[in-house]
Amino acid sequence: MISEEAIKQMVQQIIEQVTTEKTETFQDNTSEGTTTQIVSTMDDNLKDLTEVKMQDYFQVPAPENKASYLSLKKNTPARVGIWRTGARYTTDTLLRFRADHAVAMDAVFTYVSETLLEEMQLFSVNTLCGDKDEYITRPDLGRKFSEETLEMIKERCVKAPQVQIYVSDGLSSTAIEANIKDILPSIMQGLQNEGLKVGTPFFVKHGRVPAMDVISETLDAEVTVVLIGERPGLATGESMSCYMAYRGKVGMPESRRTVISNIHNGGTSATEAGAHIAEIVKEMIKQKASGLDLKL
Repeated sequence: MISEEAIKQMVQQIIEQVTTEKTETFQDNTSEGTTTQIVSTMDDNLKDLTEVKMQDYFQVPAPENKASYLSLKKNTPARVGIWRTGARYTTDTLLRFRADHAVAMDAVFTYVSETLLEEMQLFSVNTLCGDKDEYITRPDLGRKFSEETLEMIKERCVKAPQVQIYVSDGLSSTAIEANIKDILPSIMQGLQNEGLKVGTPFFVKHGRVPAMDVISETLDAEVTVVLIGERPGLATGESMSCYMAYRGKVGMPESRRTVISNIHNGGTSATEAGAHIAEIVKEMIKQKASGLDLKL
């Protein structure tokens, strides 16, 4: 498994070996034997391929109507407008694919920094998963907690809150790093403005969505809200989802969950999503329902 940074370093080393301050001398036959020197240099800094949004990434040579093509591309991050060499991708297109794939892999296999959790004042608990590999291969363990962990949650959290919010890495720690500073304060402020009793926020490591049902029962929460990293794709590794349930119970049908997805800079912004989540929670408590039973 090779990260984006490792790929950059390998490419940089190869370029330096081949092209750094290379001087070529050749005989110019058209200028009476004069010797000409050509000096080629390579900038030490490699460009970051992922800095260009896919909506702006366009490589079709001699297009008939480039303006219309780019106008269509603004509506999707899909890989259209790329090009080929014979039956293969061009080198630039292939490198961009590998770079975006590395971003997605990093999102899954890295961890949310302890510094961020301390800054957000979130204490951390773990599911029964021991590491990322077990988290990927044993989804069932990502829904469960040890008895010791459940006791810790009871001791450190407000009992029977109207709204219990917690954060979980899910399948993208990158999403938590990118969004939590904006979305959590936005939700908390919105709920407080509605006069709702909010419990103690915390962080769940190696968590799956149904872990919220265990937490709901453990704390006797009226509404449980989890902010969790979405499965990353090649478009972004920063997308977060919010799952909400009224009186969540272990084994309840998925249709009882209300979800807002695609929370990131290229979708619904974290601040906007936070305000919307607070409004939905208010309606859940008012209607005593969630999922398909909730009328919005």
